[in-house]
Amino acid sequence: MLRRIELEVLATVDRGDTISELATKLDHSESYLSRAVGDLVEKRLVYTERDGRRKRVVPSAARAVELYQDLVRQYSHIDFPELLTGKALEVLYYLDQPRTVAEIADRSDNYRNTVNRVLKRFRDRGLVGTEDGRYDFNADFDRLHKFASELTHHLHRQRLKAVASKGTILWEDYDEFLAQTETEIDADGFHETGLARFAAFDLQFLLTSHRYYFYSEEPDALSPAELCCHTLLIDDGSRYRSYCLLLLRHLDVDEDDLRTQAAKYDLEDQINTLLRYLETHGDVTDDRLHKWDEFQKLAAEYEIDL
Repeated sequence: MLRRIELEVLATVDRGDTISELATKLDHSESYLSRAVGDLVEKRLVYTERDGRRKRVVPSAARAVELYQDLVRQYSHIDFPELLTGKALEVLYYLDQPRTVAEIADRSDNYRNTVNRVLKRFRDRGLVGTEDGRYDFNADFDRLHKFASELTHHLHRQRLKAVASKGTILWEDYDEFLAQTETEIDADGFHETGLARFAAFDLQFLLTSHRYYFYSEEPDALSPAELCCHTLLIDDGSRYRSYCLLLLRHLDVDEDDLRTQAAKYDLEDQINTLLRYLETHGDVTDDRLHKWDEFQKLAAEYEIDL
């Protein structure tokens, strides 16, 4: 997410530092610092101002920058740029509550040895501790999680803004997010989702003026289980729930995959309700689900056997 040199610049830069002054402070060449500053400018974490022939570097007003610089000032004896390299920020992102190594590894999709190695570095410096096998922050070092979370959100926002001037993030993870936009996105990593995507499975619904995209560098195409979860994140009302039910029955979506995706998006209760609704032919008490005879009529309209 951020290289060590970028973390060093953010930890060191005062308003109005020149590239030359930063190079002296950090004992790096001006060309090396210039490239790092350029990367930070692209991420909107700093910006530059011309002062004659000199270029001054100014920290941005991003909340992540403020949190990080406050930590660096308060705990000047800790080498945060060294500590936060590699997988550290990703591990911190998922330490939003006391968690075991296995839980963090599952959520971050990393090896347990990797997570354990990162947490050991923090434990050795007294920033985290363990109780009953769960890691948690000591004192007020939970600000490290807040920094990782704010930085992740900031970078997601910049990535979205680069391809859609008006967009809203509806859900996000460390390296993925679901966004609502007013315009079409045709860029690497952005996958159309929501009701428009149902057409790929021969289900045509009346669309809204908004478009929905899932950003991830991983999948080439979204699975039906993911599409169902995205739909519920977009709108968990009765109409969208019915559309998900049609998709589940139409494609006979793999239940294990669906439950795995539900856990990822914190939608276990909603998905369990939908599955129970189908299994019991509507014998579920939920105001956001149609009566079974109404759903039967809807399914018949789309030629889906129940």
